[in-house]
Amino acid sequence: MLAEPPPSLRSVTTSALPGQRRRPADPPVGTPERYWRRLLLVLAVLALLTRLPSFRHPLWNPDEGYLAVQARLLASGGTLYTTVVDRKPPLLPWLYEAAFALCGDGSLGPLRLAAVAAQLLTALALASTARHRWGDRAGRAAGVLYLLVSIGLNPEDAQAATFEVFMLPFTAAAVRCADRGNWTRAGLAVAGACLTKQTGGAALVPVLWLLWQHPGSRRTSLLRTAVGVITPIALVALLAGPSRFLFWTVTGSGAYATFAGSELHVLTRALANTAILAAGCAGLLPPVVRVLRSARTGAADLWLWLIASAGAVLLGCHFFGHYYLQLIPPLVLLATGALQILPPYRLTSALLTSACSCALFLLWGLLAPRPDLVHTERLATAVTARTGPADRVLVWGIHPETYWLARRAPASRYLTAGLLTNYSGGRDGPQVGEKYGVDGSWPVFRAELADRPPELIVDDSQGRPYAPDRLPTLRRLLASQYERSAVVDGAVFYVRAD
Repeated sequence: MLAEPPPSLRSVTTSALPGQRRRPADPPVGTPERYWRRLLLVLAVLALLTRLPSFRHPLWNPDEGYLAVQARLLASGGTLYTTVVDRKPPLLPWLYEAAFALCGDGSLGPLRLAAVAAQLLTALALASTARHRWGDRAGRAAGVLYLLVSIGLNPEDAQAATFEVFMLPFTAAAVRCADRGNWTRAGLAVAGACLTKQTGGAALVPVLWLLWQHPGSRRTSLLRTAVGVITPIALVALLAGPSRFLFWTVTGSGAYATFAGSELHVLTRALANTAILAAGCAGLLPPVVRVLRSARTGAADLWLWLIASAGAVLLGCHFFGHYYLQLIPPLVLLATGALQILPPYRLTSALLTSACSCALFLLWGLLAPRPDLVHTERLATAVTARTGPADRVLVWGIHPETYWLARRAPASRYLTAGLLTNYSGGRDGPQVGEKYGVDGSWPVFRAELADRPPELIVDDSQGRPYAPDRLPTLRRLLASQYERSAVVDGAVFYVRAD
């Protein structure tokens, strides 16, 4: 007979539904090597299958375009947080740079494969946690369920090789390591998540809960965790410049993280993406709700992980679909744990429902048109035709991928109008303008344009709140030094007057 799981694991097997005997975790079958070899093959095939749509387009969203342009600038001698800037930590820009150095910078194919690997690693970490708590069958279920629901969002959010996808392996690994009492490794995993995206720090909440529940010296465990978290972040900060690193990743985003000026738009997006995620997780939610209503699951660390991740989604006050990706790993483990105390047919039902939902999102990704990409490709073609390889260009808009597709260097370190005006995700009204941009950005921007004026300026604002006629600096520049030359797909092209 198997021993009862230790209290520190907070397993859902500690309780059962009324009138039903608790079903213990299934015993291991075969050797661990054989188990993981078979599961790895299944999960690898499933990870590749679910991310097939990601290879369909050269780009899925502006975040990929921003990272691609950053990587080119870094490869050509740029310095992160000085001549190459963004509000994100450095791990993913460095990964893009490394991929471009090894495979060339003309395609994101290698990054697509890296994203497949990231999803596979996340599934394996969740499977390992579930197997450790509830047995072999639970491990298989967690890995498969995760990959089935991992694409349950708009394809622009789920299929892009961006921050959340590469953050999730670290968050899943942090909980796995804490579950086994490996505190230094858990801290290192939390640090990796934070260095991929700031909200990865949400994984620290379940880690600290498990630390508090674990037998042994809490002081020693806390010290090991702190060393694991702080050391990599401190080293990266020293490498990037402590003050610049702190500004661009923490203190410089105050105006960005606010509802002001876009309340209705943001609320509509939040409700829409919540509904889409609920559809993608249709196989997970019923068992979680069923057990939550009928029994005490005891999985406090998983609930805290989910709540902390939900707080991370709320933190940015924008509710982009890709923010919701970090809710999926704790939901998968909660559902897997709930299924261990429900009748066996509920697992079959969860898998079938998740598979059907996955098929719908897979078709969506394979068949959905990308009108924004078509527009950007037209602009890039026009920019290439009107400039030389050494010319600098300013694309005034929110699609930095134009630079990458046109293979032209940007005239400024600020790759989008959003950094200079606080426009992002449809924000409108009083919170958009020169005074709402990143602190100190406009003097730097004016100096860049004065030092090396761009040969071509593309106004792709198309009536949005950041249009040049609402920005005195840009309006004066266009009036004094440039003349209108063409209109391409709604974007106005300006060339040097001389």
